[in-house]
Amino acid sequence: MGRSNYDYPGYERGGAGYWSRTTLLYGSVTFGALLWSLPFWWMLSTALTANPTGGSVSLIPSNPTFANFEELFATQPVGRWFFNTIVFAGSVTAFNLVFDSLAGYALAKIEFVGREKLFLLFVATVMVPAMVTLIPVYVLLSELEWVNTYQGLIAPLIANPLGIFLLRQHFKGLPSALGDAAAIDGCNEFQTFYKVYLPLAKPALATLGIYTFVTTWKNFEWPLIIASEEAMYTLPVALYAVRNQYFTEWGLVMAAAAVIVLPVIAVFMSAQRYFIRGMTLSGMKG
Repeated sequence: MGRSNYDYPGYERGGAGYWSRTTLLYGSVTFGALLWSLPFWWMLSTALTANPTGGSVSLIPSNPTFANFEELFATQPVGRWFFNTIVFAGSVTAFNLVFDSLAGYALAKIEFVGREKLFLLFVATVMVPAMVTLIPVYVLLSELEWVNTYQGLIAPLIANPLGIFLLRQHFKGLPSALGDAAAIDGCNEFQTFYKVYLPLAKPALATLGIYTFVTTWKNFEWPLIIASEEAMYTLPVALYAVRNQYFTEWGLVMAAAAVIVLPVIAVFMSAQRYFIRGMTLSGMKG
């Protein structure tokens, strides 16, 4: 029977000192959570308030209404923007899971000349600011006539050095004997990756998937540059457009912000345990 995390000499689970430390810890965490959630709560309160002004919005609206959401969906192509964002975030996440896992496996389990140097090169690209490559990528996509298209929106983000690093660390921590046994059974390299190692990387894949989906969903800079027509806007860019069009109607602006934020929160909350587990198993291995 395994020993409890609290079952070691010197750990006390009673007394004034224990309860004071516990109360301080949980009190600090609760205060921090409330502090961080305050802007989100104010956003929802404003979105549910009819004709809000700067001085009339309270944390708990007296007469909650969905009028701002109804007007937003009636006057703006929210469905189109939502579809664009789903295609953008979903495609980028799927491509990252495929390409990052393949690259991570190759850098962890396949011996070839210059493997470690190539891995360091991947890691070094993380330190390159995105603004440095923004203009060359845009010019390249312009030559391909991919501006204001889904392929232009998705193509520059189909792989991520951070995802390659995460999965490489995870694969490197798995026993190489598994691959040797698969080779003895007649598996080629891809079958070893797909049938043996990939199922064992589910926590890391879940972590990468959640992280990629959330960061892509809220990506503002690249869709703003590549999308020149309203029909190609994603939700963050659409929020910017709504903000400029209805700069005094804070109810509509906050309703648009809620439409962007709520799906992301739902995705993260539903898969939070996989995210934490994947970061624990993958992020700390050398």
